[in-house]
Amino acid sequence: MPPAGLMTGSPAPVGRPPITTPRDGRRAEGSPLARQPWLGLVGGLVFVVPFAVPLAFGVGGAEGSLFVLGPLATFALPVVAVIAFWWEDWPGTRLRSAWAGWADTALVIVGAVALTVAGQAVTARPDLAGIFDPGAGPEHAATFPATMPLAGAAFVVMLQLTLACERWPLDRLDRTWSGILALITAWAVALLLTRTLVASGVVGGADFGALMVTTGMWQTVLFVVLQGWPLDRIESRAPRLLANNAAVAVGALLTYAALSAPAGLGADTISAVCGCVIAGGLLVGILFEGRPRPVRRWRALTLVAVVSAALFIVLTRFAGTVLWQRATASDWVAHAALNAIGLPVILHVGIGRRWPFPRIWNERKDTP
Repeated sequence: MPPAGLMTGSPAPVGRPPITTPRDGRRAEGSPLARQPWLGLVGGLVFVVPFAVPLAFGVGGAEGSLFVLGPLATFALPVVAVIAFWWEDWPGTRLRSAWAGWADTALVIVGAVALTVAGQAVTARPDLAGIFDPGAGPEHAATFPATMPLAGAAFVVMLQLTLACERWPLDRLDRTWSGILALITAWAVALLLTRTLVASGVVGGADFGALMVTTGMWQTVLFVVLQGWPLDRIESRAPRLLANNAAVAVGALLTYAALSAPAGLGADTISAVCGCVIAGGLLVGILFEGRPRPVRRWRALTLVAVVSAALFIVLTRFAGTVLWQRATASDWVAHAALNAIGLPVILHVGIGRRWPFPRIWNERKDTP
C-alpha cells in the first residue's frame, strides 16, 4: 500500500511506514482535522502568504519574478522533496523545533542556487547575471525559459521515485545516502529526457514543460489528495508499483493530448491550468489536511476542483492586467500556482511541521 500521511503526520497502515514520520507531529497535533480549518487558515496567512507574495512579485514585479524566482524555485523543489520525504527533516531535526524548519529552509535556498547554476551550466554556461538579473540580455545565459524543462523534469522524476515508486529500492540504504542517490537519479533521468527529447528537437521546451506539469498534476491528485487510492488496494508491491507508475504516465499523456488537441490549448495554458490543479491539491490535501476517507474522496476531489478553478480565474485575471514583454500571462500563472503557492505550502507543512501552530492549538484546547 502506498505510504499514507504524506505530509500530515497521519499514521500509515500497519506494517507500511509513512513517507515522513515527524517525531513531534502526532503528539502535538492530536487529531488534525479537529482544528481545521483554522489551523490551515492561520498557517496560510502567517506563513504561506508572506512567502507567496515575494515569490510572485518580489523581483521587479510579476515578470521579473518569473524570470528570476521561477527557475530558482523549481530547482528548489527536488531539494525540498529530499529533506521532507527522504531525510525526514534532517538536518533540521538536530536543532530545536523553533529553528529546525528555518535551518532546512536555508538549506533549500542554498541547494536551489547550486542546482540552478548546474542547470545553467548544462543548458548554456554558468553566468550569475543570467540567474539573478531579470533584465539580463542575450549576452547572458538567462535561466528562463532555457532551464525550465530540466528543472521541471528533475522534480517530476523525484516525485515519481518518492510517491509512485514508494522510494523503492533506495529506501534500503541509509537515510542520508538514499536521499542523495534519489536526487542524483532524478537529475540523471531529467538530463536524459531533456537531451533526448528537447535538445534534439523532438519536442519543444514549452510542450515538454507542459507535459511535466501535467504529470505533476496526476502525482498530486493520486498520491496527495487521494493518498494512493484505489491503487493502494493492490497488496503485492511489484504489481502496485507498476500500477502506480502506469497510472501517472498514462493519465498525464491522455490529459495532455486532450488539452492540446480537442481543447486546443497552448503549452503555456496547459501548464497554467494543471499548475492551478496542483496548487489546489496541495492546499486541500496538505495545508487543510483534507485527507479523503472512504466517504470523502469525491468531496475532496470536488473541493480541489473548486479551489483550482478559483485560483486559475483570479490569477489569470490579474495576469491580464500586466503588460508582458518577454513572457506570457499563462507563464506567470503557472509560476504563481506551482512555486509561489505550492512551494510555501510544502515548506510550512512538510518541513516546518506547522511550527508553532500545533503547540498553540494544543495549549488552547487544553485551556479550561
